[in-house]
Amino acid sequence: MEVVNDLLNYRDMKIVQDDTLLKFSLDSILLANFVTIHNKTKKILDIGTGNAPIPLVLSTRTNASIVGVEIQNESFLLAKKSVLINSLQHQIQLIHMDIKKYYESIESDTFDTITCNPPYFKVCENSRMNCSNQKSLARHEISLDLEDICFIARKLLKNGGNLSLVHRPERLTDIIITMRKYNIEPKKVQFIFPNVKKEANILLIEGRKNGKSGIKILPPIYTNKDDGSYTEEICKYFQENK
Repeated sequence: MEVVNDLLNYRDMKIVQDDTLLKFSLDSILLANFVTIHNKTKKILDIGTGNAPIPLVLSTRTNASIVGVEIQNESFLLAKKSVLINSLQHQIQLIHMDIKKYYESIESDTFDTITCNPPYFKVCENSRMNCSNQKSLARHEISLDLEDICFIARKLLKNGGNLSLVHRPERLTDIIITMRKYNIEPKKVQFIFPNVKKEANILLIEGRKNGKSGIKILPPIYTNKDDGSYTEEICKYFQENK
């Protein structure tokens, strides 16, 4: 069932969702606030944009042109509605295409920044899923994996451009090795913890194309207090960017 929800409190933004598909999560909000944006950022690519939560939040941080590419038609249609309902079609362009096809049609060194909230889980012999299921495509590396993302980023990023990912902490080694394989040097990492008593369950990482070695480990973020409510640090993401 299709519904229109508030996108937190970002300029009273709305986001169109479907109960039968994956809804946007805190992961996307964290990534959109983690990624490095500066005055020279003119063009951003969001890979696997879903119903466009990352482009919507990024539009509150920058006037840069944002391209969101989504392979699944159902999510793409929701994204189009989300952009229209917020009157952001002048800034956000949506493409319904497999990113592997899209990158072939785009010139090298086109984007200043690439973001991606990718499928987190590897597909192995024991994996049980319906490969045509929308949620399986979003969660498992069926049509897109780390190798694909970094390969595409190496071509499409300008020299010195950034690739920012939200992922799972247990994939950190895989991410660093794959980034470096494609000349993307990891530059900053941040771990997100559900509370002070539990292990990190979200990883934010950013690499720079042809960057120099040297990585910063940012202070951890704790999402919840002992009573289950959001911490003040998380609540700040729910407020309109000034």
